[in-house]
Amino acid sequence: MKKQEILDKQRKYLWPNHLLYYKEPVPLDRGEGLYVWDVDGNKYLDFFGGILTTIAGHNHPRVITRVQEQIGKIIHTSTLYPNENHVKLAEKIAQIAPGDLQVSYFLNSGSEANETAVLLAQIYTGNREVIALRHGYSGRTQLAMSLTGHSTWRMGPTFSPDVKHAHSAYCYRCPLRLKHPGCDVACAQDLEDVIRTQTSGRIAAILAEPIQGVGGFITPPEGYFRIIEDIVRRYGGIFIADEVQTGFGRTGTHWFGIQHWGVEPDVMTMAKGIANGFPLSNVITRPDIAESMVGTGLTISTFGGNPVSAVASLATIEVLEEEAPPLHVQEVGHYLRTELDRMWEKYPLIGEVRGKGLMQGIEMVANRKTREPASDAANLLLEKAREGGLLLGKGGLYSNVIRIAPPLTAKKEDVDAALEMLDDAMDQVHKAI
Repeated sequence: MKKQEILDKQRKYLWPNHLLYYKEPVPLDRGEGLYVWDVDGNKYLDFFGGILTTIAGHNHPRVITRVQEQIGKIIHTSTLYPNENHVKLAEKIAQIAPGDLQVSYFLNSGSEANETAVLLAQIYTGNREVIALRHGYSGRTQLAMSLTGHSTWRMGPTFSPDVKHAHSAYCYRCPLRLKHPGCDVACAQDLEDVIRTQTSGRIAAILAEPIQGVGGFITPPEGYFRIIEDIVRRYGGIFIADEVQTGFGRTGTHWFGIQHWGVEPDVMTMAKGIANGFPLSNVITRPDIAESMVGTGLTISTFGGNPVSAVASLATIEVLEEEAPPLHVQEVGHYLRTELDRMWEKYPLIGEVRGKGLMQGIEMVANRKTREPASDAANLLLEKAREGGLLLGKGGLYSNVIRIAPPLTAKKEDVDAALEMLDDAMDQVHKAI
């Protein structure tokens, strides 16, 4: 189909609340490596990767070959039947996961994984109430929206009364009007007051993204998570790390984002890049915590651990180990960050650059002194970058953060190509604003 026919059918047959990027949406047709092509044949360098999902690049040959082989054998089983790919993937993730995390439950999406993690925490601790973070994003189901700390992503009239929201470590816009490091990480210390004033005093868990994705790549300072972990445990809860966007080496140095802060979570959720675009998510925990689910009721996952998605995940992890391990991501991410910091010096519309590895955000502001969000500038930058052949993401409570997250297989020359297009787009925005 031609572009206009696709857009016409989109309007006619799909719900009107589908969020689409760009004034003229871009129907994508195919992808290869770091590039995608639309139905009109236009080529784009993809530095957002389907919301941090095509982590090994589009249509990686190893992933495609392994999937094709599996499709020729069997496509679906459900969790009622053991299958080889299912158990091999669980074993592999246990090998790269931090601490004593060992046993997995596979599902379909990050939303489902986060809901399952909360249920697990409630059953294990015997407590109901859960702490989430402001500016966080946990998914689109009702409980996941309750966990989400963004009004714009919370649809519907009913949310769980068991979820309370604590301060995020958003240093650039500190809600306590303090400055790090002299603040003694007061935003983390405030968690104790949240528990003592907004809950029964006994909580099931805190669920937190190591770096907040949709929130605008908000990156906590050193010490934040260690303080939170201590408080949560003192009040009967466990620590759930939402690694949906930060997992599998995205932040560099480590396989999972929370490892940067020296905290060992009791539970981790993961999705997006886990299978390079195939639908799959996972909840991994310690054996003793998983054991608490036995005898509490029957449960299955029709599509969780699907042999095709599982083998795609195994192949994806193999690609990352060989072509883009965490140290590679750290090196290329450092190079990207250095160049973005230079861009900060050049363009006053950039208020802050933040992130880790190949998860870097640019917060756009109208004025660096007042830090007034510049969502119009961010929108225009997104458009100009696309016109120049570069696909980026956007986020933040004020819709003013450009999210840069290419496949982890990106090399320095790919970063150079992206930066050239980004610099040109930024120059156009500065002249237009």
